[in-house]
Order: sequence, then structure tokens, then C-alpha cells
Amino acid sequence: DSIPAIGRTGLFSYLDAMQFAKHGQDLLMEGYAKYQHGIFRVPDKRRWQIVVSGPQFIDELRRAPDDILSFPGATEETLAISWTFGANLRADPYHLSIVKSQLTRNLGNLFPDLQEEIQLAFRDIIPPTENWTKVKAYGAVMNVVGRASNRIFVGAPLCRDPELLALNIAFTFNVVNSGRIIASLPNLLKPIVTRLLTTTPKAIRIALKHIKPIIEERMRKIEEYGSDYPDKPVDMISWLLDEAQGKERTPENLTRRLLSLNFAAIHTSSISFTGALFNLASRPEYIQPIREEVEAVVAEEGWTKVAMSRMRKLDSFLKESQRTKGLGALSMGRLALQEFTFSDGTRVPKGALVSAVSTPRHLDEEVYPDAKTFKGFRFSDMREEEGEGAKNQMVATSLDFLTFGHGKHACPGRFFAVNELKAMMAYVVLAYDLKMTDTPRYTHAGASVTPDPNVEVLFRKRQA
Repeated sequence: DSIPAIGRTGLFSYLDAMQFAKHGQDLLMEGYAKYQHGIFRVPDKRRWQIVVSGPQFIDELRRAPDDILSFPGATEETLAISWTFGANLRADPYHLSIVKSQLTRNLGNLFPDLQEEIQLAFRDIIPPTENWTKVKAYGAVMNVVGRASNRIFVGAPLCRDPELLALNIAFTFNVVNSGRIIASLPNLLKPIVTRLLTTTPKAIRIALKHIKPIIEERMRKIEEYGSDYPDKPVDMISWLLDEAQGKERTPENLTRRLLSLNFAAIHTSSISFTGALFNLASRPEYIQPIREEVEAVVAEEGWTKVAMSRMRKLDSFLKESQRTKGLGALSMGRLALQEFTFSDGTRVPKGALVSAVSTPRHLDEEVYPDAKTFKGFRFSDMREEEGEGAKNQMVATSLDFLTFGHGKHACPGRFFAVNELKAMMAYVVLAYDLKMTDTPRYTHAGASVTPDPNVEVLFRKRQA
């Protein structure tokens, strides 16, 4: 109770928790303004959430041992992973180390497939027309991201299957919406509400129809020729089969992993790309410089991962879009498995949720000069000043840039995601003209933010 509260305490905190659900970002901005380098708390549905805001405390949060401040514990508390995905995913998250190692390591080899799928998907989903065409951006982007990600997860042509694509997108929404509700309930009610709300068993059944024959065929080949059989595909199914042990090696449990990877890939990348698309369409002065950079680099490097690493203006534009809007106002969530004390003596009780501010810090004038202004080439300019300046690349995390988290639990898929987002935007600026007559709008739920699915961006085939 000694931690300063934003909002009222006692019975009134329940009313303020309802306010946090609608205006979480505003309350966090207020807390940051009052306790810029300190620690405060905000009321959430079931409890007070403790928020750290100064670089010193964010770093202490990053360095805290997992057996005291737990990242998996926090995702369970906020999204009820054991209930929405199944207890085995939380007990043995081996798929995350595959993302960190095999997926990241193979990005260069897989890039041509990824790029091909991005181009095919855009042509199918937003056909290039001579006249301006209105496109509901968020939905279109989710479809492109779903196809591109699944080209690497399950391969072609299955990545284009309309039923599987629709299923993965619907499943993503269901996990977020049902997970938040289940997480807010007492344990006694969770099993009943899970049966009513989650679509996981049904999603696995439908996905198995498509994926089971592929898994069984691969298993047969492993049985017959060994794990490195001739012409073994390089994709997520192969990597999962390489690592899965015991009961995890069933088509059902492998499909569960693929669904969870789809959730991670589609949800965050679609939010990030749609926000960047809103920024580009409403700030047309950035289109030409980015277009020129993409054309010059592709002329020298082709469509390769190396080419993506040389597109600094594009990288900066996407990163600035994340800085100004991001995925939400909080990052680095942890659940206190035992009491934890920060260096100023602030005590975090066992069972409390602790997070770091992200958006309020990203919009702090002391951290980023002229922070409230969108400057698309902010980070590429910083990199020019510093020489190579790897620390200002989009994939880099720091105490000042927390969209992907920071430290050992930073998003393991960010290297894949950033290359995918850059390849998508590079293709968009080369293939289309775009503009915006609509106003970019976002939906806020607690600390999180998503683009309004009804906002339209105008596309046409590139004219010049």
C-alpha cells in the first residue's frame, strides 16, 4: 500500500479499474508524468498492477531472477495461456527456443520463399488497380502476415489455404478476447468459462484436417530414412519434429504449437504493420525517399535478407511507428512468485503483477527530443551520426525502446518479424501508390492498442 496509486483506493478502485480497461494508456501517462523515474500502481480488474518507469528500475526488473519475478507467470495471469492453449505449452515452451535458434538462423535461406509469398499475397488480397481502391487495412494486413508466416511454418501451397488462413486469424482474436476474460476470473470458474469461450479444441480439429497428413508423411520418412532424410523441408514443422519428445510428438500437440506460433506471429506483426501503413499513407512525403532506398538496395542485393539490413530509412520508419504507437503502454510483464524489493526499498508482494512503461517512456522528451512528433527517419539519422549504430536498428531493444521487451525475455521472434515487416513495406512502396482520406484510429483495451479494423487506406497500382 505504500506504492503511490493512480486513481482511488478502497471500494472506488473497482470503478477506476473499469476506467483502466477503457483508458489505460491515459492513466499510465498520468502516472508517468507524476512518477517519471519512480514506481506507481494502477487498478486492474482483479488487482493493482505495479508499474516501474525509470531506467534504473526497468533494468532491475530486467535483471530480476525468473524464480522471483516470472515472465511465463505474467503471461499466464494476463492471457491464461494454460487454459487458452493448454497446460503443456506453458510447462514445456520448447517452440520458443526453435524461434530463437532455427528460425532466426535460417532467415537468410528462407528469405526468398518469404518474399515470394508476400508478393503473391499482396497481389491476391490487394490487386493492383489503375483507380484508387479502398482497403480495410487491418484485415488485409492480417491476411498477408498469415500467409507469409505460414509459408515458413507449413510451406506452400498449404499457407494459402483459405480455411486454414481464416482459422489462424480467428484463433488469434479468440485467444486475446477469451484469454483476458478467463485470466480475470477466480480459479474455480476458469474450467467452466474455458469450455464456453475458447475455440482451441475446435481450431485444432479443423487445422489437423490440413496438417495431420503432412506431419504423418514426415514421420514416415524419419522412420524410414532417419531425421536428416533427403529433400527434408526447411520449415517449422520439420523443426518441431526434430525437437518434440514423447507425448509432444503427436499430430494434435504439434498442431497446437503451430496455432500458438500463428497467434504470436499474426497478432503483433499485423498491429505493427497496420500502424506503419497508416503513417505512410497519411504522410506521403516519406513514400519517395523510402522507395528510392528500396530500389537502390534491391538493384545491388536483390530481394535478400542482406538487402533488408541495408534499408535503414525503412527500418527507421517502422521503428518510429512502433515508438509512437507500439503494441501498448506496458511491457516486460512479470508475476512476483515471491516478495521482491527494488533498490529504493519499494516492496513488491508475492502475487503482484509488475510491468515497465513503454509508450509513456517512448513519448518522453528527455528520452527522445521532440518526442510527440512523428519523425520517420529519426533512427536512421541517429545511425548516421553514430556510424553503424546497431543499437538504433528496429530489432535492438534497450531501456529506451521496449516494444519487444528487453533482456533475456525480449520477443524471440523479433528478427523474423522485422524482416517480414520490412519485406512487406518494401514491396508496398514499389508496387503501389497509397493515400489516406480516413483518420487513423485505434482501439484501446487496458494498456494494449490495436488499429480500428474499419479504417481504410487507398491503394492503386504505382503510376510513376
